[in-house]
Amino acid sequence: MGSPLYAVVMAGGSGTRFWPLSRRMRPKHLLKLTGPLSLLQETVARVSVLGGVDRLLVVTRRDQLAECRRQLPDLPAKAWVAEPEPRDTGPCVAVAAALLRRRDPDAVLLVVPADHAIRPDEAFQKAVAAAVQLVESRSDRLVTFGIRPTRAATGYGYIKRGSQRMDAAGVAAYPVEAFKEKPDAATAERYLASGQYYWNSGIFVWRAATVLELLARHEPAMVEAAEAVAEAVDRPEFERVFEEAYRGMKRISIDYALLEREAAHVVVIEAPFEWDDVGSWEALRRLRGSDEAGNTVVGRHTGIGTTGCTIYSDGDAVVATVGVSDLIVVHCGNATLVCRRADEEKVKELVHQIAEHGWNDVL
Repeated sequence: MGSPLYAVVMAGGSGTRFWPLSRRMRPKHLLKLTGPLSLLQETVARVSVLGGVDRLLVVTRRDQLAECRRQLPDLPAKAWVAEPEPRDTGPCVAVAAALLRRRDPDAVLLVVPADHAIRPDEAFQKAVAAAVQLVESRSDRLVTFGIRPTRAATGYGYIKRGSQRMDAAGVAAYPVEAFKEKPDAATAERYLASGQYYWNSGIFVWRAATVLELLARHEPAMVEAAEAVAEAVDRPEFERVFEEAYRGMKRISIDYALLEREAAHVVVIEAPFEWDDVGSWEALRRLRGSDEAGNTVVGRHTGIGTTGCTIYSDGDAVVATVGVSDLIVVHCGNATLVCRRADEEKVKELVHQIAEHGWNDVL
C-alpha cells in the first residue's frame, strides 16, 4: 500500500438490545458475544494488522474510556479519543479525520464500528487492500463495503449498486447508484430478489483530506469545529475546546451528512467476508449455532422439552426451563429477561420503560 493507512474504530455505542447483559457502563462492544474476546478486542486485533497500533485511533465516549483502556492495555495514549458526549457517527468521523490529517496530510482512513462480527480476518484485510487501491487510483473516492443479503432484512439500510463492475486486488467493486433507508418487508424482498442491493455495513475507506473537503460542502460548521479540536491537540485547553466544539455539533450519521449527498463519489466493494452487526440476541444464534433441539446456550442451562430458545447465563447462575419454545432467556447479575424471540425488537423499548421506573441499578 502506497498511502499510509490509519484505522479509526468507532466505539461509542450502547447496544441496549442486549440488555440485561449490556448496561450503560458495559455497552455491546465491550461484551464477549462471539468468543473469548470482546467485540472491541476482536476489531482492534483485526485492523491493527493493517497499520499497527501507531496508526490506530479508537474513538469512544468519555464515560466508557476507562473500561475500553482496561480491555486494550497495550494501546498508546495517542490511540484514544474520548468524546465528551455521543453525537452519532458524523461528528465522530469528522474529528477523527481532522486529527489524523493533522498528524499525516496523506492519511487514508479505514473507519470501522467496534461492535461488528467479521470472519475471516484475512478476507477482510484483502477487501481493505482493494479499497485502498481504489482510493489511491482516484483521490476523491469514498469507498464502502456492501454485504450481499442472505435474507430480506428490514433492519438494515441498503445500497443499490451500478452496473459497471471494476476489480481491485481481485475484489469486485461497483459505483453506487443510490442509498436506501430501512425498507418494509415487501421492499426488502424485492431488493433481495433483484441481486442489485447490498446491506450497508457502515465500514468505509477514504482520504482524511477528501472526507473533510466533501463534508465541508454540506456541514461546514461540523468541519470547522472538528478542525478546532485538531488544532488544540497537545495544548492545555484541549479538553475545553473539545467539549465546546462537540456541544455545538449537529447529531447526525456520516451516511446522512456525507454519503447520501455525495453518492456520485462512492464506490461499493462487494464484501468477500462474513459480516454480522450483532444487533440483537438473535445474532447469537447466527454466530454460535444451535444444538439438536434448536437451542443456543451460553452458560449453565438444563431443560426438559425446551426447543428453539436462546439462553444466556453469566457467572454461576443456572437457568432451568421446562416445556418452553422460541424464547430468549437471559440472566445477568441483578436482572433477568424473558421474551419471545419474535418480540426481541421490543427489548430496547423495555429498557426505556425500566428507566422510567427509575431502576437505575439495572441499567
